[in-house]
Amino acid sequence: MKILLVDDHPMTVDGYVSALTKNTRTSSKSVFTKAYNCENAYTIITNAANAGNPFDLAIMDEGLPPYQAQGLKSGSDVALFLNKKMPNCKIIMITAHTEVLMIYAITKNIHPDGLITKNEITPDNLSEIVKEVMNGGQYQSVIVKSCILQIWKKELMIEDYNRQILFYLSKGFKIKDIEKTMSISSSAIQKRIIKMKKAFEINDESGLVREAFRLGFI
Repeated sequence: MKILLVDDHPMTVDGYVSALTKNTRTSSKSVFTKAYNCENAYTIITNAANAGNPFDLAIMDEGLPPYQAQGLKSGSDVALFLNKKMPNCKIIMITAHTEVLMIYAITKNIHPDGLITKNEITPDNLSEIVKEVMNGGQYQSVIVKSCILQIWKKELMIEDYNRQILFYLSKGFKIKDIEKTMSISSSAIQKRIIKMKKAFEINDESGLVREAFRLGFI
């Protein structure tokens, strides 16, 4: 397996190599290539693509020194470039940011196969993340999932229909009553309620209404 490691701290990169070489799945059969900034990564990716020698996996830090000549300002830009050159290469993004909007932007724009914050990564779970991703899975760490859930809640509640449904539920309306009032089908209303329950991690409609009120959505 050919693995590209990109981080602006050489000791961090060496730590990734050490963690992965201890794992029998990635040790003897893996070739590691290291890059420490956007320019370095751009050159390595370009040369590998031109040589017909693509990477199988890239582990990429979000915060990298930029390469202005090619418009690469971050690890996300490098990941997008890598995806164009090597669409079959799996990408695991690592970020020091824990801001909701930053993590959501990485998820939405890059669609990495794995995403984890730096303060969550350990030698043991790095090997497990690589294993899961290389087996075709998607990995999101606890903090990443929490951030995405927050955004998902807000996106769901931007829709007037969803807020109206919750408003009518809070007034004691039944699904059939809401159907007549809003002129949308019962099945469509039920589907929206199910999505909101999932987003708010609540099983019953009364609890969903209380939580929506508590957060100021209705």
